[in-house]
Amino acid sequence: MDAGDVRFANRREAGRLLADRLVQYAKREDVIVLGLPRGGVPVAYEIASALQARLDVFICRKLGLPGQEEMAIGAIASGGIRVLHEELATALGVSAQDLEVTVAKEEKELERRERLYRGGIAPLVLRDRIVILVDDGIATGSTMEAALLALRQLRPAKIVVAVPVAPPSSLASLRSLADEVVCITVPESLYAISQFYEDFNQLTDEEVLALLTRYRAQMLRAQ
Repeated sequence: MDAGDVRFANRREAGRLLADRLVQYAKREDVIVLGLPRGGVPVAYEIASALQARLDVFICRKLGLPGQEEMAIGAIASGGIRVLHEELATALGVSAQDLEVTVAKEEKELERRERLYRGGIAPLVLRDRIVILVDDGIATGSTMEAALLALRQLRPAKIVVAVPVAPPSSLASLRSLADEVVCITVPESLYAISQFYEDFNQLTDEEVLALLTRYRAQMLRAQ
């Protein structure tokens, strides 16, 4: 980590610092903040709180190349969205059967998270909205890219990616998919997102659900 790079106390602090760079979206009815579970949710919670915006999760499961799961050949996401790089999958020799096995596995996990995090509450409508898509950091960028490709299918008016830390190479590819990218620290080398946090504990499903439930209750009281 270079001397000029920012180190965050935790995800909540990172969210508050990002919110300072997103003030133009404060108190707007058309803004929705989406956190990528799990680590993006506490960051998104702080952004939504500061902007007085609605908060939701965008549950996206990357479809990884069998045996090389970090290489994305597509994604599935909330709302029944499926994005497949069919030409890439074919070029890499992925059979239709292998692809369906991968999709089935990730659909099962997506459905589990949908049931747990939403508890029967429908996803927010994103069409024609300004969506701020949040994670706790980006390494290769493949998961965020998959989320962006899926999110585009829901026709938001604008997509803003907001992350505390990401390397230049990942940001360059994200800028071709998002309308705006906001990032606090851009290290030349990034071995692990955790090196930019003092506290980077892995979140549980229960902690994510608690944050979402608390925010929904706050929004109801504010109405």
